[in-house]
Amino acid sequence: MAKVLVTGGAGYIGSILVPDLLTDGHEVTVLDNFMYKQNSLASSCIHPNLKLVVGDIRDKALVKSLVGVNEVIIPLAAIVGAPACNRDATAAESVNLDAALNIISIASKNQKIVMPTTNSAYGTTNPGEISTETSPLNPISSYAKHKVEVEAALMEKPLNVSFRLATVFGMSPRMRLDLLVNDLCYRAIHERSVVLFEADFIRNYVHVRDVSRVLRWAVDSDMATGEIFNFGLSEANLSKRMLCEAIQRHVPSFVFVEAEFGKDPDQRNYIVSNNKIEEAGFTFHHNLDQGLGELIKGLGALNNRQYGNI
Repeated sequence: MAKVLVTGGAGYIGSILVPDLLTDGHEVTVLDNFMYKQNSLASSCIHPNLKLVVGDIRDKALVKSLVGVNEVIIPLAAIVGAPACNRDATAAESVNLDAALNIISIASKNQKIVMPTTNSAYGTTNPGEISTETSPLNPISSYAKHKVEVEAALMEKPLNVSFRLATVFGMSPRMRLDLLVNDLCYRAIHERSVVLFEADFIRNYVHVRDVSRVLRWAVDSDMATGEIFNFGLSEANLSKRMLCEAIQRHVPSFVFVEAEFGKDPDQRNYIVSNNKIEEAGFTFHHNLDQGLGELIKGLGALNNRQYGNI
């Protein structure tokens, strides 16, 4: 079993991952500033192998002290999404780029960093083009640009691994409603309608619990070292229209209207191949339809918009 440092461990992915790592038998240290006043790890505090550190990943002395005593580092702390990054570009750069590069620089070649990056790095591709791990990168947002730079530094050390995550969905103790699938499900339940701009734009999707599973797999598996993997559901390269149609099967009263004019501020549009992670032996446990059912059930009880990053 390993000593694992998870930055941002009380966030959307971390609050699923940390209890899973503890169940696996690892010693887990969480560094989080709890900026959203969440208590998502409350039920894990009873576990003797959990250590909680309240602090900022931009505190270089603190980060150095924590990195030095752990074998595996999983950097989840980030300001995620274009709206949140645009609201405070300076903070986004200091967290998403500078702090991440600092972790990579101080970790030794004998430590493994398991880094979630993003498949939004593919940006906008030609119709029908399929993006693999060797495809050219075309990041549009500052978030994606920072992740591309971080990934390049990450792969200079032999044990590290990068997972280019698809758009994540599903319920979590630290819920987020600013993710597309989660947002559309919330609107389907509570607002019953949505207007789609550029409804043909395609993205890839993956369940948050499968993200936890693949990060744990990378902690334990030598197969993952030194590699970059796209990570999403192969059957979930879907346009926004197709996604709404899937939600409509769960919520028949949901109506979506395609705008004839106007642009989506998020211009990502790409199809992703996930063959490499599948050929490495990883199997997905949660498909889109199951996740939609989970979201419809869970979001029906959340009649507010506080669960976001903005």
